[in-house]
Amino acid sequence: MTYFERARQKAKALIESGSATVLAIETSCDETAAAVVRNGREVLSNVVYTQIPLHRRFGGVVPELASRNHVDQIGVVVEQALEDAGRTLDTVDAIAVTCGPGLVGALLVGVSYAKGLALSHDLPLIGTNHILGHIAANYLTFSDLEPPFSCLIASGGHSHIVRVAAYDRCELIGCTRDDAAGEAFDKVARVLGLPYPGGPELEKLAKDGDPKAIRFHSAFNEGDGFDMSFSGLKTAVINTLHTAEQKGEAVSRADVAASFQYAVNSILSDKAVRAADDTLALAGGVSANRNLRDMLQRKCEKKGVRFCCPDFKYCTDNAAMIGSAGFYLLMNGCLSDLDLNATPYLPIC
Repeated sequence: MTYFERARQKAKALIESGSATVLAIETSCDETAAAVVRNGREVLSNVVYTQIPLHRRFGGVVPELASRNHVDQIGVVVEQALEDAGRTLDTVDAIAVTCGPGLVGALLVGVSYAKGLALSHDLPLIGTNHILGHIAANYLTFSDLEPPFSCLIASGGHSHIVRVAAYDRCELIGCTRDDAAGEAFDKVARVLGLPYPGGPELEKLAKDGDPKAIRFHSAFNEGDGFDMSFSGLKTAVINTLHTAEQKGEAVSRADVAASFQYAVNSILSDKAVRAADDTLALAGGVSANRNLRDMLQRKCEKKGVRFCCPDFKYCTDNAAMIGSAGFYLLMNGCLSDLDLNATPYLPIC
């Protein structure tokens, strides 16, 4: 009997029981993370090793350095997650691992490590979409949340509005045509001279500024469609700063940050709330932006839509969200064999 046959046999028993404890691994970018999650909702442990200090000196993530650092840390992080949960590899039921999207080298570290664990202990292996993981972070915060619902995914690489039709299936409603919201925040932060990671730093600076001081305008975003564009807004910020510099005029960096944040978050929230029916969830790294959370909350209340967003500890990359998403993939029989590979541009839908 092959590994996959043995794993499928174990998975069948888990599906019949409706219960499983999943060891999850996440290495899609610059966090090495592992977690143990029971039944998709109960987090037994959640360990995250961040590489932010390593990459800050370069102003952004250096893929090769990220991959090497994952190699150094993954064994320690997985062991810590198991220890914190009071588990061993003999007392977990399956392995979930992010297989995309993300940096290919970073993903390969996690995928390779997970395959080794799965093979050596005859555990079912579940290749998990990183974005499905971000959506699943809401399940860890709201125990009653179940598909279908609408979801705004906002991160450094994604700005999508989707209909979460099932735990393992999304339907695309709208997406960015160029920069993702988080990417735009990071680029504007860099122009303003803020350190990496730019998004949180821009949000801090924006607290001291006037969001109505400068009107950053984008005609594309004013239509009835659900697609978005942030490249023009980013360029408008650069032009505003360059023009002021050429004229010798002073510009409030805080006002620029606040006005840009207001413009981006208004677009995201307007389109997401308009697309929502009964429930709107927020997912992705930008879900940690308090201004966006507050704006969505107000607009959802006005429309009579329930608003859900993850606890802050589950907003940025972590493995608990992968464990949750992986559990539901397992229950739907979505198993991976040992030919599982990293897919850096793995689609959401």
